[in-house]
Amino acid sequence: MTAGAAVGDPARPGGRAVGRAGVTDSGRTDAGPTDAGRTDTGDTGTSRIHTSRTDIASTRPPRAVRHHEGEGTHVESRTGIAVGGTAHAEPVSVPELLARSRTLCTPPLRAAVARLAAPMDTVAAYHFGWIDRDGTPVKGDGGKAVRPALALLSAQAAGAAAEVGVPGGVAVELVHNFSLLHDDLMDGDETRRHRATAWTVFGPAQAILVGDALATLGTEVLLDAAVTGGTSPTDVVRAVRLLTTASRRLIDGQAMDVAFEQRDSVTVAECLEMEGGKTAALLAAASAIGAVLAGADDKVSEPLQRYGHHLGLAFQAVDDLLGIWGATEVTGKPHWGDLRQRKKSLPVAAALAEGGAASRRLAEQLADPKGRGEEGEPELAARAALIEEAGGRAWTQEEARRQHTTALAALDEVPMSDEVREHFVALAEFVVVRER
Repeated sequence: MTAGAAVGDPARPGGRAVGRAGVTDSGRTDAGPTDAGRTDTGDTGTSRIHTSRTDIASTRPPRAVRHHEGEGTHVESRTGIAVGGTAHAEPVSVPELLARSRTLCTPPLRAAVARLAAPMDTVAAYHFGWIDRDGTPVKGDGGKAVRPALALLSAQAAGAAAEVGVPGGVAVELVHNFSLLHDDLMDGDETRRHRATAWTVFGPAQAILVGDALATLGTEVLLDAAVTGGTSPTDVVRAVRLLTTASRRLIDGQAMDVAFEQRDSVTVAECLEMEGGKTAALLAAASAIGAVLAGADDKVSEPLQRYGHHLGLAFQAVDDLLGIWGATEVTGKPHWGDLRQRKKSLPVAAALAEGGAASRRLAEQLADPKGRGEEGEPELAARAALIEEAGGRAWTQEEARRQHTTALAALDEVPMSDEVREHFVALAEFVVVRER
């Protein structure tokens, strides 16, 4: 799975379209990585910067709301993003899909973590939300479990039982949490999921060691499937390659993200390339790993990877919006965290590319070394207002919708039951229409 080409010009005054990774003047875009390391293409439209105010102060709970409108549906959230979907005879319950993935994947996930030597097993259990800092079992928030859910669905897309995808679901969840442990430490974040991050409780050294251990466990769990899970060694090797390649691309993306914090500006294409590694690579792997374990060939696994790749870009676009305008009490993340670290997320990159007065003022602020990382609430609020005035917020909302649409289009290449397809669609809507 190699990254798609990062080309395309940034927006210019007068409304010229902001460039995206792989977008040419004809409107064709690279669809994303494939299992064989190729990049497929598909026709999509281009997005343009425009300014639109949204309300994220609603008191709705953090879930997608589906409004039936004739033959289609309309889903909206506090981020201001609405997507159209296919009408379902019976609405798909995303909470039930996620609960199933937890039911099937949590026991083997706990068993894998229990292999770690003390105190790493305790630190990992705390990070996953299974215990408090004193070791007392708790019923905590262990995350959304989207990646394991995708792994199970991908096994079903290949005609196998969901259980075939369990080792893949556990493996991607382990790798995902390795990245979270390290990310919290690198960003200096002191809260995640409404409580203290592991590095603040157990120290940076333990957070690093446990993150490394979780990444290794992911591969170990997959290799075990060749012995105990009834999966052929050939398919296990394919799954391991899928996961390790995604892990490398995730680390590449994280390295770019850290480097961008020291730069005054980055292009939209660079930002999308970074997010294609940091977030989309693992979601692409999760969306195909169950199918690979089930023995599916590239004609099935590659479109599923493209679905996950574009879903990952949509996911990160929403995450970027929440990183600036999300409510801390809902997201569980520090208020203004991305702005305080001067992260060059999609809204920032798009605003800098716009070229107008607000864009220039934003560029001046980001280039000023004074107060880096120490700006107060008024300064950060003003910076967020400049990003919105320059169209960065609206462009990112539209990009999330575009990536969501492209993800769903990839599903058309895979023969699967209507039920499984609708589950993929519902999870895509959940990823784009969320508040945390």
